Amino acid sequence: MEFLLNLVIYLPLLSVLAVLLLRDDTAVKWTALLATSATFLLSIPLLLNFDIANSAVPQYVTEGSAILSTMDVKYLVGLDGLSLLLFMLTTLMGPIVILSSWESVSKSLKGYYAMLLILQTASLGTFASLDLVVFYVFFELSLIPMYFLIGIWGGADRIQATIKFFIYTLVGSLIMLVALLYLGFTAGEATGTYSFTADWRFISSPEFTIGLVEQTYMFLAFALAFCIKVPLFPFHTWLPYAHTEAPTAGSVVLAAIMLKLGTYGLLRICMPVFPNAFMEFAPWLAGLAVIGIIYGALVAMVQKDVKKLVAYSSVSHLGFVVLGIFAFNTIAVQGAIIQMVNHGLSTGALFLIVGMIYDRRHTRMIDDFGGIAKSVPVLAVMFMIATLASIGLPGLNGFIGEFFILIGSFNSELYGNITFAVLAATGVVLAAVYMLWMYQRVMFGEIDKEENRKMIDLNAREISLLVPLVIFMIWIGIRPVDFTVYSEGWVDNFISVTEDKSIAVLEQVNRDELPDWTARVYGLDNQSQTDKQIVLGD
Repeated sequence: MEFLLNLVIYLPLLSVLAVLLLRDDTAVKWTALLATSATFLLSIPLLLNFDIANSAVPQYVTEGSAILSTMDVKYLVGLDGLSLLLFMLTTLMGPIVILSSWESVSKSLKGYYAMLLILQTASLGTFASLDLVVFYVFFELSLIPMYFLIGIWGGADRIQATIKFFIYTLVGSLIMLVALLYLGFTAGEATGTYSFTADWRFISSPEFTIGLVEQTYMFLAFALAFCIKVPLFPFHTWLPYAHTEAPTAGSVVLAAIMLKLGTYGLLRICMPVFPNAFMEFAPWLAGLAVIGIIYGALVAMVQKDVKKLVAYSSVSHLGFVVLGIFAFNTIAVQGAIIQMVNHGLSTGALFLIVGMIYDRRHTRMIDDFGGIAKSVPVLAVMFMIATLASIGLPGLNGFIGEFFILIGSFNSELYGNITFAVLAATGVVLAAVYMLWMYQRVMFGEIDKEENRKMIDLNAREISLLVPLVIFMIWIGIRPVDFTVYSEGWVDNFISVTEDKSIAVLEQVNRDELPDWTARVYGLDNQSQTDKQIVLGD
């Protein structure tokens, strides 16, 4: 199984060579499709043989020798309860993304499909990495193909969108790199081993504890990089441009996979490595998440471009994921994990459908449509299912994730009140407003344009793209336990471990040595202690 995991990760990358050597465009398409289809089929045994009872422990682990003799930097990959479903989502979306470009892209096909294949390997490697340096390499590798996909095959304003996307994500990544190196060398000074392993064994060692000041700086550095990738308000401004200008396949990959690298990083790294900072800054990040939920919904409501509307809906929906992560209880974190998958399915389907409409009408302006459900009834049904799933209709996948997140946020000890949950719930209402209003204007009413009357319904290829996504939307909506069972053990274990680590750090704190601002953040200054005593009645 260890060999199979590595084969799944690198098969798309190995296929790039074959794609570049082929001369016939049809052969290029079929090679890319066969490579991604094989990747998905080979990943199924990883899911079926996964030991659910031990989901907190990485499985199918491949551990290579040290890359650098002076440091504990090694090739280390595996899957646990956090990464498994996201890993499977990435393999599922591979052939769907390739098929979505079958007829719509004709320029530089070799380079186009090569970029998609490299992007899949980068995403799979990120989710499977258990060494922080390896994680960083795969994390950064994902930027390169997306840069070219938008910059070469994007829309009219693709250059501006590409530059903004690259600058935002690169700045965050470079700051994270500094914190990564500091983390590894700090561990080396304490233990004698410069360790970057993402199972964080050195963090648990009694001779090494990350102090509160170091935690604060490093948490903020890592969190900034991941919040930009999510993107969390106010770091979201690159996303609508990137989505709007990217080709359909680029938008689907960006929504379904790449944005999850940010939320995944918050759970994989920020929670277990910087537990005290994670808890203390949770209300601040939750506040930004709630702002993003409401802001994204309000801005989506006034969009005239249907693709840009879906893009802003991602800002809103991913705000729910961040809110669930920082609520820091089992039900909220479980909801955040399943909501990452849900968003990939429903929003990925929405971008596919928008691309299909654009291929027929060469416009995305909502006012250019109206009544097309009469011309394209199959597309209308698929569009309705994806729309209702995105809203969170009970019985479809979006409901269970948002429901878990809101319940968990309502009872979060870190938030301390129900304000975040109440405000976030308004985002559910607003989502119904802008999504249903958009659907009504596009699909219903009288047809007043001849082009809409002549629209052709979905063909077999397009239906085959959407049917798997629809099946999973309904399946998760009706039987979420079939999916949440994979991450339950991981969530319970990591919350417990994170709490234990935070207590261990606080027991070693010398308050007199802390800067005043750090003491205030962590409630360790004299005034904070007095306030706590008053509240507790001491």
